[in-house]
Amino acid sequence: MCGIVGYVGDRPALDVVVDGLARLEYRGYDSAGVAVLAGGTIDSAKRAGKLANLRAALEERPLAEGTVGIGHTRWATHGAPTDVNAHPHLDCTGSVAVIHNGIIENFATLRRDLEERGHELLSETDTEAVAHLLEEEMPEAGGLAEAMRRVCRKLEGAFTLLAVDTADPGAVVAARRNSPLVVGRGDGENFLASDVAAFIAHTRDAVELGQDQVVELRRDSFTVTDFFGHPAAYNEYHVDWDASAAEKGGYDYFMLKEIAEQPQAVADTLLGRAGLDGTLALDEMRLSDEDLRDIDKIVIVACGTASHAGMIAKYAIEHWSRLPCEMELASEFRYRDPILDRQTLVIAISQSGETMDTLMAVRHAKEQGARLLSICNVNGSSIPRECDAVLYTHAGPEVAVASTKAFLTQLVAVYLVALYLAQVRGIKYTDEITAVISQLAAMPEKVEKVLDIVEPVREVARSLASEKCVLFLGRHVGFPVALEGALKLKELAYMHAEGFAAGELKHGPIALIEDGVPVVVVVPSPRGRSVLHNKIVSNIQEIRARGARTIVIAEEGDEAVVQYADTLIRIPDVPTLLQPLVSTVPLQVFACELATAKGHDVDQPRNLAKSVTVE
Repeated sequence: MCGIVGYVGDRPALDVVVDGLARLEYRGYDSAGVAVLAGGTIDSAKRAGKLANLRAALEERPLAEGTVGIGHTRWATHGAPTDVNAHPHLDCTGSVAVIHNGIIENFATLRRDLEERGHELLSETDTEAVAHLLEEEMPEAGGLAEAMRRVCRKLEGAFTLLAVDTADPGAVVAARRNSPLVVGRGDGENFLASDVAAFIAHTRDAVELGQDQVVELRRDSFTVTDFFGHPAAYNEYHVDWDASAAEKGGYDYFMLKEIAEQPQAVADTLLGRAGLDGTLALDEMRLSDEDLRDIDKIVIVACGTASHAGMIAKYAIEHWSRLPCEMELASEFRYRDPILDRQTLVIAISQSGETMDTLMAVRHAKEQGARLLSICNVNGSSIPRECDAVLYTHAGPEVAVASTKAFLTQLVAVYLVALYLAQVRGIKYTDEITAVISQLAAMPEKVEKVLDIVEPVREVARSLASEKCVLFLGRHVGFPVALEGALKLKELAYMHAEGFAAGELKHGPIALIEDGVPVVVVVPSPRGRSVLHNKIVSNIQEIRARGARTIVIAEEGDEAVVQYADTLIRIPDVPTLLQPLVSTVPLQVFACELATAKGHDVDQPRNLAKSVTVE
């Protein structure tokens, strides 16, 4: 969850590390801290709150100059976000400094034992125990890397650890278990981070570390071993976007920039998927056509916004491939003893590829013998590496915590997977698949059209800034869109918001309708699903008769809803299954504008972080 940066080279380490933290602040912003090795000592500073607080402290008291350093932005797990609990943490002697992403599950036992042996721990964190364990191991280990390996063998849980030691001032040592860590390879300098965004301004050559590995980083080299000191394999790759892709580009917020990038992101995700003969291709496919023809059930696992993409995937997969499909919240999946076997295909959806609940669901499915396919945005991340196949979404870096372009590209990806399965299983002919691909190819222009006409969305959002509650209704694929709209409002505006299947209104939710309550309704096409359209028009009449303020999202040419809409938001007409690609966009703008009207930071909503790498 937290942002971590390490640097070894010739530049001032503090500048490199703080710049990297600024690019990673979306991963955690409860507190921030840095440590620099200089003159045989560790000089450090840390502050609760956002990175700006740390910057102010560094202006007041600059750190000593050095070319080796580590830095951290925190999303609190153990201990409140205070100066004392901020990272880095030092050992008793002040010679070892540690930063940490993840949760050390056995820290209470480790801490008690350390205190019994005379160590004085100052914070409430699980991280500080590691600094003191390294202190104990150093005399026999003979170096920080071996000490780190010995300590890691004692730890339980998920963690990325970075450490520096005054006894070896030319190195940063790091370890990884169930938490992201990547090396950036430069010329006479090397970097460590939880995300390539931290060092993309300096190098695009990266190394993704594997599970249970330790890396020793020096200015001209790095060495990777497992936790027992054996040489370990790792994955080298080149990042295909540059630093400008992670900057705001003139927008007030990253979220606004990422909403505007959605037409291009959708186009990029489609690029190169269909051959001249109409056949589809995924990125890395280690499942044969025969394997996929043996599949008799599909289970989708995901969390948060990705789970809404999974719900829409269920409609597409069952419609196009005729395979039964279940959508499961990854956080609940392995705890309910799911029925899986070799004929089950588990599809894991995660923007970062490091979502811990989803990663654990993948591992549980693998233990049960299921086949695994991932949909992910980050090349080389944990989830795709542990699956049999992957389709990368090519959304580029998504910095704002609330997902926008990642969601739309996940939708494109699940449509492609559904069509791929239909193709392999012979359920659809090539010309039928080509026709759908052509419809998808038209979607970037359709999304662009929505973005050009969303000013009414902004106006109505600003008018609702004093409201306490907004409800969302949808049918068919509009139901997950309603859930996504409600989630965005919760995340950004801190308002009570609920999404409902419109057909469930009379089964309870209609009791919430009272005079003036805003209700956003996602209306299905009158052409593709006329029965559903008629029913949702009846739903709109029901809530309006009870005093609701109706905000209706309907396609161009749908005149049946006009007289029942207090505010009408038009979207382009598209095939029913593809409508979420355009109907979601106004809801993103709605949530962003309403949150801004309330004075909230839409890029960094309270209590949330971009990549949830703890359970």
